Amino acid sequence: MNEFLTEVVFIFQRLDWLGVIDILLVTAVFFSLFVLMRDTQAVVLLRGVIVLIVVVALLSGLLRLLAFTWLLRSTLPALLLAIPVIFQPEIRRALERLGRASALVNFGNREASAQPVIDAIGIACQRLSEKRYGALIVIEREVGLKEYIDTGVKMDSLVTAELLAQIFVKDTPLHDGAVILRNGRLVSAACVLPLSTDASLSHQAMGLRHRAALGISEMSDAVAVIVSEQTGTISVTHNGKMIRRLDATRLRNILAAFYRPNNITFPGWPRRAKEEKQSSRVIK
Repeated sequence: MNEFLTEVVFIFQRLDWLGVIDILLVTAVFFSLFVLMRDTQAVVLLRGVIVLIVVVALLSGLLRLLAFTWLLRSTLPALLLAIPVIFQPEIRRALERLGRASALVNFGNREASAQPVIDAIGIACQRLSEKRYGALIVIEREVGLKEYIDTGVKMDSLVTAELLAQIFVKDTPLHDGAVILRNGRLVSAACVLPLSTDASLSHQAMGLRHRAALGISEMSDAVAVIVSEQTGTISVTHNGKMIRRLDATRLRNILAAFYRPNNITFPGWPRRAKEEKQSSRVIK
């Protein structure tokens, strides 16, 4: 015990202001990584990695297992190379956030011009919800969606409630797929989107529209609005999360929040997520 205290005192005696900054930077890096991985599948993988490291440290430190130590030394480089592959979605999302940081300065200019689009989406979703017509509307933000726009039918038209409602009427040529909006215009309809790969989602609770909305929000910073064909429920997805059971007023408020600077999350999302979430990904 005395030896331990002596070592601690020795470390603090050698600690200077550069060492404090160094420790704070390392702490900030690990804290940022934990925040990015919160409520994702990477948390489970991280627990497994931590358990593996602890077991390896105990076995290597307490027992002289030569063959086991050789195996670890041989496989450690491969494991380090596998980490970027395993955590690819989280790493990609972090780099995209860094790349979008400078763009947030000009983001506030969109609020006024976006209001007619927000109103049109709200009115259209309310009408579609009342008639139980399914819909999927994607709003492009900083990350381009050209590869998904090219899968649909090019339109390049003004966004109106009548046009959105007509597109998603059953048995019409463009109702099957997503509508993508860019810079306040409807650029493409009947677009094919990637489905979410989250294995924790219930197949019964999530149809293809909801999975596609989650998928595009995982791959980009886009905001997707969904109207359920079975229940008429209106939902919104962003950053791999979903909030459900919205009315037209709440839908407008949420969409407007994405056009204000320094406010790119759901209003009240942290509190609501703790109170209402059924899983780590979906709120009903």
